[in-house]
Amino acid sequence: MTSTTVAGRLNALGRAELTLFVRNRTAVFIALLMPLLLIFVMRSTLEEIDLGPSGLTAAGASLNGGIGMVLIQVVYTNLVAAYVARREELVLKRLRTGEVSDSEILTGTALPAGLLALVQSVLIVVVGTFAFDLTAPHRPDLLVLGLLLGVVLMTALAAATSAVTRTVQTAQLTTLPFFLVSMLGSGLFVPLEVLPDLAASICELLPMTGVMTLVRAGWLGGVPTGDVVGAVLNALAWTVLAVFAVRRWFRWDPRR
Repeated sequence: MTSTTVAGRLNALGRAELTLFVRNRTAVFIALLMPLLLIFVMRSTLEEIDLGPSGLTAAGASLNGGIGMVLIQVVYTNLVAAYVARREELVLKRLRTGEVSDSEILTGTALPAGLLALVQSVLIVVVGTFAFDLTAPHRPDLLVLGLLLGVVLMTALAAATSAVTRTVQTAQLTTLPFFLVSMLGSGLFVPLEVLPDLAASICELLPMTGVMTLVRAGWLGGVPTGDVVGAVLNALAWTVLAVFAVRRWFRWDPRR
């Protein structure tokens, strides 16, 4: 009997998931075009808002938010539907009968979405730097850290959300609360500095806030060191909670 390596198993799962993703035209449209459309829509809206307290321009705020939308749409929303579909089609159950571990199954399924999100984020930074007259990343290390933590966090939250999602169709409903809360309160497009103090303090605790703070600090700068440390702790804490939820409640069998 021929044994396989972890890298080989992850590569096989990732390639299979990428093939299924490309065949789903709706998922491809949402993942590739929706974040870009929202960037242009939000930029025109932000031009009407006083961003003075944040030190950001409308272009900087909208492109920074575009990276957040990529993480949510490409990783979180797409993976919730993917995990549910594979579960209901008995794919997850069959995979568990082999030598692939549970963590490898979840990671392999998430690989294409995670890599696509990283590539799109890099493109947004490049386009923003040259086409929108923004500065090059101030701290590339913080930007990369924010992106990696964002991919891991969105993957864990997607797996946790799939536990309460019965069908692929209802995934649009179960992902909506996180999408709206993150877009409005995690600094994706509207910086927390322009919100009332109480609202800003509450929004600092949201799952995506730490990731977006790191992305902004890495690319656009203007974030105090204390806030950067708090952002890392925020992202790590939510990741730990999400992983715990997955280990406790993730469903491998169809919900019938």
